[in-house]
Amino acid sequence: MADHETEHSNAPEGGPVKTFLEHLEDFRWVIVKSAVALALAMMVCLLAGNHVVEILKWPLTRAHISYPGTNQVAIVNFGTNHIGNFQLSPEQQKNFNLGTNRFVSVQIEPLTIGTNQILGWRVNDDPKAIAEAQRMHIELVNLHPAGGFFVAFQVAFYAGLVLAAFPILYFIAQFVFPALKLNERKYVYRGLIVGGGLFLLGISFCYFALMPVALAASQMYSNWLGFGALQWRAEDYIGFVCKFMLGMGIGFELPVVILTLVKIGVLSYQTLAKARRYMIVINLILGAVLTTPEPITQLVMFVPLQLLYEITVWIAWYWDRKERKRTLQNSISA
Repeated sequence: MADHETEHSNAPEGGPVKTFLEHLEDFRWVIVKSAVALALAMMVCLLAGNHVVEILKWPLTRAHISYPGTNQVAIVNFGTNHIGNFQLSPEQQKNFNLGTNRFVSVQIEPLTIGTNQILGWRVNDDPKAIAEAQRMHIELVNLHPAGGFFVAFQVAFYAGLVLAAFPILYFIAQFVFPALKLNERKYVYRGLIVGGGLFLLGISFCYFALMPVALAASQMYSNWLGFGALQWRAEDYIGFVCKFMLGMGIGFELPVVILTLVKIGVLSYQTLAKARRYMIVINLILGAVLTTPEPITQLVMFVPLQLLYEITVWIAWYWDRKERKRTLQNSISA
């Protein structure tokens, strides 16, 4: 018993030495606390599901979506409600005589003729309405009774995963840090701070820049194949957008992981330089897996990932050069 207490008191920087079963018990509590954090975050996101869905739908409203052919397109509204977008045939264009613009905004409204009230239509000449008419609206739909529940669960899971990421990382750090030395902890702390920033940067880049391009390309490709693309399944859209953004955020984390391994001594500049061609292939594969299957979006995702890797290699080279200079100065002074 005394020997065991002495072993605990003489433990290195990491804290008390524990048996395998004690580590297993600590790991079990990490899993339990992480699961509870994820469940609570999912509950919050489930209650605010409509607001989260609106956030996820924003890139779709910013996508420059096109109509096939050159026929006139009527965007029909009733009051403040959007009824639909209709591409007119040449015969319909001649019969309706909505003007010469390709995109027209048509307002359905009640009319009184004598003692009768009927529904009529008029062309809305408001410049804002015309500008809005030129933007195509893709409708997200559920095609089976349980579709809304699946969408709600998807939204809650992905949004909850992002919301619970920081407490989960904290629980993991509590488990891992006792095994690290003080200098290793310092690098991991810095890596977590920079990594969190890069993760948010990757999600923001995907959300604001990459996602609208990918959605527009997907719709244009469907039109080129001869398929309609005015309605998408809500669960497919939510799953695609969330996986895309999470994948981009994780991809932006790669420099932090690599540089942390370099500081600890697992990797070196020479290893990273030799692995450059392999990283090109890996980033191209990531672009193919996480985006739509067309080259423009894949290239847009590949470029920042490869650029981040090149910056990582340059930083590793700088650290290696600085370390060699320090070693040389120490050998001269000795």
